[in-house]
This record gives sequence, structure tokens and C-alpha cells, in this order.
Amino acid sequence: MTMRAGIGQPLPRSEDQRLLTGRGRYVDDISSGREAFMAVVRAPHAAARITGIDIAEAEAFPGVLAVLTGADLVADGIGTLHTIVQRHKRDGSPMERPPFHPLAVEQVRFAGEGVAVVVAETMNAARDAADMVMVDYEPLDAVTSAETALEPGAPVVWPGLVEDNISFVFEAGDKNRADAAFAKADHVTTLDFRVTRVSANPLEPRNAIGSYDPIEERYTLVSGVQIPHKIRSEIAENTLGIDPMRLRIIAPDVGGAFGMKGSPFPEHVLVLWASRRLGRPVRWTATRSESFLSDFHARDNFTTVSLALDKAGRFLGLKVRTKANLGAYLGFNTPHSPTNNLGGLSGVYTTPAIHAEVLGVHTNTQPTAPYRGAGRPEATYAIERVIDLAAEELGMDRVELRRRNLIPASAMPYDTGFLFVYDTGEFERNMDAALDASDFAGFEARRKASQEKGLLRGISLVNAIEIAGGPFGATNEEGAEIRFDPGGGVTLLMGTQNHGQGHETAFRQMAVEFLGVAPENVRVVSGDTDAVRHGRGTFGSRSAMAGGLALRRASDKLLARARKLAAHLLETGEEEIDFDAGTFRVRGANRNIRIEEVARASYIRGRFPIDWEMGLGEQAIVIPPEANFPNGVHVCEVEVDPETGQVAIVNYAVVDDVGTVVNPLLVKGQIHGGVAQGIGQAVGEEIVFDDSTGQLLTGSFMDYQMPRATDLPMIGVISNPVPSTNNALGIKGAGEAGAVGALPAYMNAVIHALSPLGVRHLDMPATPCRVWQAIQEAREAKG
Repeated sequence: MTMRAGIGQPLPRSEDQRLLTGRGRYVDDISSGREAFMAVVRAPHAAARITGIDIAEAEAFPGVLAVLTGADLVADGIGTLHTIVQRHKRDGSPMERPPFHPLAVEQVRFAGEGVAVVVAETMNAARDAADMVMVDYEPLDAVTSAETALEPGAPVVWPGLVEDNISFVFEAGDKNRADAAFAKADHVTTLDFRVTRVSANPLEPRNAIGSYDPIEERYTLVSGVQIPHKIRSEIAENTLGIDPMRLRIIAPDVGGAFGMKGSPFPEHVLVLWASRRLGRPVRWTATRSESFLSDFHARDNFTTVSLALDKAGRFLGLKVRTKANLGAYLGFNTPHSPTNNLGGLSGVYTTPAIHAEVLGVHTNTQPTAPYRGAGRPEATYAIERVIDLAAEELGMDRVELRRRNLIPASAMPYDTGFLFVYDTGEFERNMDAALDASDFAGFEARRKASQEKGLLRGISLVNAIEIAGGPFGATNEEGAEIRFDPGGGVTLLMGTQNHGQGHETAFRQMAVEFLGVAPENVRVVSGDTDAVRHGRGTFGSRSAMAGGLALRRASDKLLARARKLAAHLLETGEEEIDFDAGTFRVRGANRNIRIEEVARASYIRGRFPIDWEMGLGEQAIVIPPEANFPNGVHVCEVEVDPETGQVAIVNYAVVDDVGTVVNPLLVKGQIHGGVAQGIGQAVGEEIVFDDSTGQLLTGSFMDYQMPRATDLPMIGVISNPVPSTNNALGIKGAGEAGAVGALPAYMNAVIHALSPLGVRHLDMPATPCRVWQAIQEAREAKG
């Protein structure tokens, strides 16, 4: 049984049958009696004072139940939204925390910020009446770029609070040591680059149903979120000012999240508040255009990276300085992405001295939040892009320059001297496998064939490594509970939340491995704070590791008790009982009993001593001992039409080390999805604002270019699993690995294709227009 369905087996996803046949249970599939509908009145200005709000016409519209403003919210004692990430100013004092009200109070600070809500009997009535709310604004100067926000005389987002727009200054590494390394360097390569702002755009837009029970004095929020328990605590304690037991959060099936849905949002609070005032459930669902205006965005930074090398091409030091656009407000995790995963700057290399500085900058834009990779792709892009450029400047082979600086497997565990200590990894083996899989050696022949067709051809090889299962310490706990029912079936209650990764399949396989039960007899429950005792949630490629360790601990505790019960039933001592593949056996005798039979007996009165507890179940909340470090190599090969700037990916290969592979199909699916999102940003995704007004210019899929299936080739994935020694299961995260390597792999391949023309660098996204312009400029420069 274990060999057929346990850890390591390529089982199809068990949840797909219901999801692909329309039987999923998303927020829009859940209805409540007497529902009312909420629409949000959003600011048309990026910066403006609110001088008046006239709600009379909207209140009189048929079907309207209430029109509420920021003043009403403050009067009712509704608090603000908070960030959980603490950073500091340059002088060491704590960063300022600008008040983030669920509705704007006195002033708006980004186009799309909520100013009022209308609640009505129907959604159409609410939206129509929202158009009737008349808001008088006094427009102010706005700034949307982190670079511009730092210029003298730039508009100040928070006058009297953050006068220079710098929220925090974060440093990592030894600056003096890095300076010394650069002072003795024979060569220094420096690059300024831009990582664009993107929107997560999950298939299921954000949504929420809020209800309030005046008898129990208890709220319920139904919403597709990633971390139900933590969001419950944040909204209850910091915004509503109630005990967390007074708020239940239900997260049913979630149609994609990618980090963006890991935060409390204003609308979560607004539906709960409106429900309490009206005595009815209140529903809100974002339109796609509204999502562009109100979702937290991601990435968005300007970076300067410098690499110091000696004559032999050995890395001596790395310096990175980033200006990170935080947006107007500090969301739940806003300071996290540009600061928490800087360790990835080390890459897989033996760079002895690294220093990084991040300026967190306020602008008149939406707050930023983690998005698949959350700082890891940016770090990998910095090191892998500057290596290619250094190789070109030194006249060295790109692969050889990497090979000279690789951390050898024999050096594990390896302290990078910069935030991370890698436990395991075979970086050179990954690279060699990728070179073989992509026929890297045959590239020049393929390039010549492309030239004969009038096309440019480029290829890249990128080493990627990231931290997973983090952050470290007590903030990384996870919970799991196992319940056997009286019939012998098993229910797993998991603290992680599934939003497309295949958790039901993976945790069912773990239950088969640990308990020896039949997979069809295992149910997986998550996403309900009333049903699941505790959970940290799903983020940071942590679920299989952290959730798996909690499930393993709960399984060990359960088996210890089940062994005692089995010994009683088999009339022998516990020390004489062996367990394997779901069966307890008396050592040296032909007597055994299945775990399901033990579970059934545990519910039957009289089968055990009267002072023994009945039933069979256990739970565990564990803190994983350490993070883990997924790594791999991406090879991307492209063809470029110089007449149109059109880029075609002709080959993409990934060699990945995600440690113990729970399910190869799930891992490949995660790698494919991550690669698609990484390439999506590199190819065309970009949130763009008007420089003078702060208006969002890419507010629909007509302007914001999402990748299509035709943009991507077949992606070959080769596994080179080196189990982590930092956790008992040997698992390394897989959810973000594809995105971490894809962003630099695609950009390096395109630039390599253009390099014979003299193109040194090209910022993302590499749209046909930008590629064509780079070609024209290079040709003009050459005369």
C-alpha cells in the first residue's frame, strides 16, 4: 500500500475531479440568506484631500440599505490595518507606521483607494448607487516612482510623518569587508536595473462575505485567503478590537493566491462592519478592473549591483543597493519582500563579502505584498545578470565563470557569510545536467541556422537558490490534527491552506506513508478557523515541509497510543508490538491487527479499561528546526526576429533540487507554474502609472499583458533531489522555485541574442517594442 500511494509516488491530484467538473466550492458558490451586496467608491486621484462627500442621491436610490464613509468607520471605533514586519530608519529608530484605514479619512493616497461603500439589495443597485456618491476632492501632487520620490522637491506622501518618503533603511552584510574586497579587485562590473511592478491577477478575484451574529456577538468572514488563522488574529485584535474567538474565518477552495491573498484587506473589514450595522450578511466581489485598482501589487524596485572579481575571475565581493517602492501604506507584509530574502544574493557561489542596502520608499500607489518568490527572483536576477555582464566584459565563457565560483558539494553545510547557511546541494551536478539536457554545446550550430533565417538566437544558464520554509524561528510554527472516526476513516485537519498546489493529494500521501491507511479513506480539511485548531498558513514554499512535519509529529503521537491499544487487543505488551504499513504485529507470533480495527475498537465501550480515553486521534503544533534551500538550474533558449522584436522561446529546461519529492507530478506542476509567472513578468507584465497624475494606465488585460499558452514552450524538468538535513522529511520547497529562476533566465537569453549587435542590457519586460527599439538603437550606435 505504501509503495503504491505513499511519499514519492506520481499520483494524479485527487482534488481535480471536483475542481474540473464544476464541483469546487469557492466563495461565489456559498450563499447566505438575506444577503446584501457591497460596492466600493474608489478615489479617482492618486493624491487629494477629501473636502466633502454627498451621499443623499445614493441613499435615495431604490434598494440601497446604507452608504458608509470613513467618518462613519472612525465613529464606530473601527481601527486600522497593520504591518507585521518591523524595520528601522537610518538612525535606528523604528519606521513610522502611517494609519491605514479601511476607508480613506480626510485624504486619499492612491488612485483606487476606497472612500465610501454602498450596500444594497442587489449588486447592480450597489454599483449604480456607488456612481451617485459625490466626493469633492482637492487634488495634490503625486509621485509613483521610488526613484522620483527620493528626488529633492518630490511630492511627500506623508507630510509631517515621513518627510523624505523613506520609510526604512535596511542593511545586511559587512559593508567594511565588502569595501575592502572592492578596493583590491582587478575588475568591477556594475549594472543598474529595474524590476517592474506586477499584479498577481489570480483566476478568482478577491472576495468576501461578512456576517455578524448578535446573539453570540460573533463575526464570520468567508474569503479566499492564504492564512486564515493569522488574518483572523490581525483583524480581530488590531482592527475590530475583539477577542479572536469572536471571529471565524472560512477559506474554501481558492482560485489562486500567489502571496497577494496572504494579507488582511480593507474589504475584509468593511463587509464585517457593514454586516454588524445592517444585521445581514454582506457580500463583495471585485471586478477585474477593480482588482487592478485595489489589489496589493508586487516587486517594483530600482537596483544597482556591483560585482568585484580578481584576474582569474574569482568573485571577491558583491554590493547591492535597492530602492523599493512600498506604495502609500504599509500592508500586512509590505516591508517583507525587499528585505527578508536578500540571502539569495549569495547565489550558489563562494563570494566572500556581500553588502546590501534597501531603501523602503513611500509613493502614491497601492501597497505592495509578497508575490511568488517574494524577493527571491529579484535577488537571483541581480547576481545572475551581473555575472553574465562580467563574463562579457572579461571575455570569459559565462558557464566557466560560474563554475569557477561554485560552492562544491563537499563544502556542505556551507555558511555563505551572508544570512544563509546551506545544508545540502549539488550545484555543479545540477549545472552539468542542465547543460546536457539543453544541448548547450550545440548552441552555436543552432545560432548559425537561425542567422540563415534572418533571426537572432540566444541562450542562458542561470543558477537559482532560495530559502523556503522560512522565516526562521517561532513565527514558522504549523499545526496538524489526525482524527480516526468510529468506522476507521481518517480526517486530517491541516493548518496550511490549499489554493491550487495539490495539498489534499500530498497530505493524503503522507498519511498513507506514516499510518499505512488506504488513500481513499483519508479526508483533508483546512481553511476553517473553527474546525482547525491552529495553522500558520500557506506561503514561502513551506506547506509540505512545515505541514508535513506537523503531520509526522501527530502521526508519531497517534501511533504511540494506538500501539498501546493494539497491545491490549492482542493481549501482549507494548514492547512486543511492531508496526508496518498500517498493521500492528506481535513480534514472533502470527497475530496482528490493522490500525483501522484499533480505531473502531477505541469507540466501543468495554473493549478497553474504563479509565482509558475513548477514540483515536492526536494533534501537533511544531516549529520546524530550520529553513531549507531549494536550488536548481534554468536554461532558456530564444529566437528573436530583428524586424519585429518578437521573441520566441524555443527551449526551456530546468534541473531542480527540491529535496525529498512527495509527488513528482505535483512538483513538475509547481515548477511549470512558477516558470510561467516568471516569464510572464519578463515578457510583458508591468503595472504602469502616469508620471504626472498617478493614474493607473494598465488597468485591464487590454493593457496589462498576461502570458498565454502560446508564449511558453514545453518545459523540461529534471529532478536531482538532495534531501535537506534541516528537517526530518528531507523536503525542500517547490512552490516558488520556477519563478525564482525564470525571470533572469529569460532576460539573460534575450540579451544574449542581442549581444552581437552591442546590446549590453535591456530592462524587463522584454516586449517586442522594447526589443525592437534596443535593436534599432544598437544599429544606430554602430552606424
